[in-house]
Amino acid sequence: MRHLKILLFMKTFPLFFLSCWMGLQTMASCSKPDPSIQSKLNAAIQEERLSLEKSLGVPVPSISVLIESPKGRYFTSSAGKNGKPVTATTTFRFASNTKNFTATAILNMQQDGWLNIEDKITAVIPGSALPYVPLDANWDFPHKNEITIKQLLQHNAGVYDLTNDTSQYQVNGDTYLEHSMNLNPDHQFTTSEYVSVLTQHHLTYGSPNTVYHYSNTGYSILGAIIARIYSYHSGKAKTYADYMHEKITGTSAKVPLGVRFIENATDQQLPAPYITGMIRFPDHTEITDKENASGHVAEGNGTGTMADLNQYIRSLMQGRNVLKPETVALMQNSEGPAKPPGGNRYALGCSYVGGLGYGHNGATVGYLSMMVYDPAANVSVVVLLPYWDLGSPDRFAQCLNTLARAGLAARRALGYPGK
Repeated sequence: MRHLKILLFMKTFPLFFLSCWMGLQTMASCSKPDPSIQSKLNAAIQEERLSLEKSLGVPVPSISVLIESPKGRYFTSSAGKNGKPVTATTTFRFASNTKNFTATAILNMQQDGWLNIEDKITAVIPGSALPYVPLDANWDFPHKNEITIKQLLQHNAGVYDLTNDTSQYQVNGDTYLEHSMNLNPDHQFTTSEYVSVLTQHHLTYGSPNTVYHYSNTGYSILGAIIARIYSYHSGKAKTYADYMHEKITGTSAKVPLGVRFIENATDQQLPAPYITGMIRFPDHTEITDKENASGHVAEGNGTGTMADLNQYIRSLMQGRNVLKPETVALMQNSEGPAKPPGGNRYALGCSYVGGLGYGHNGATVGYLSMMVYDPAANVSVVVLLPYWDLGSPDRFAQCLNTLARAGLAARRALGYPGK
């Protein structure tokens, strides 16, 4: 089973439809690409793939980049001898980039007066007598009464991560998610199930705002809050995916996108055309395309295309999507007070990548990706590397670091230098 031991490597490196717009943006994005720029971009990304291959000593299936600036929108994909063609509209799993979508949903609810991110999660939903999270005993996990919605967004709530961490809880060396998947690959995960484990085993990283720890489980709790609030306002049962589709990404949204947020355990096959992921273990290689994403709701269950992610992160950070400019500034700048040694500080489902801008990255079985937007240069970049090398933590780190390297190389090719 590919889930066995994969996340042991991830604990060290937690993660973080093309259309024309009106006015000058339309002219820039939809004009005919400059062949000289395209040639430079092609060469730059091929060089990044060859560099990674040389460092790892094995073929790398592909590196793909979509970049948009006032000079236009450009796409390139460099495929190795073991790779398959990738286009801007090829579907893949964008993993923890989902967290930025979740933060957008939370902040959109705040704009609508449906919540306040400064509220404790035990407070009542505005206008109701219903608390943000259930009051039953299974939800009595450590420090629950102290945690705010904002702290969950910032990874400063102290919520133990049941999908990445075995430091406090494990079964035969596996995380709770891995263990459950090994028993039943079609197991239907729920947030209530996760928090019940937190409660039963008193799992915590510490009091909120005293410790930083990236937590997928914390974001699953945010997903449950979104579903609970939306159900209250709709007068009927709604899920996280319902809100995302109906308010953030679907055909009736301000900026419609082709993304999906999978919640059903048996909905495991990506729709065509899609790119498979690849995982190289020390003794064998696995091709990945199916995944039970029900254990990653609100923190990593998104699927879509590079074109989708570019349109999303660009319109969002420009204040042209559901969030107002002042809310976008809040998303970007509300960093938590506890900084992880040698790591990022997360704001509200968002981090700043030097030289590239604001956004997020993602890693799930065989896929690495990143979406960022630089407001100073008006440049958005999406990078996809459908490959993990688990020969050692260092080899995986090289793959992960290639996302930023490829993004910076693409910027330089278009005349936007950055380090």
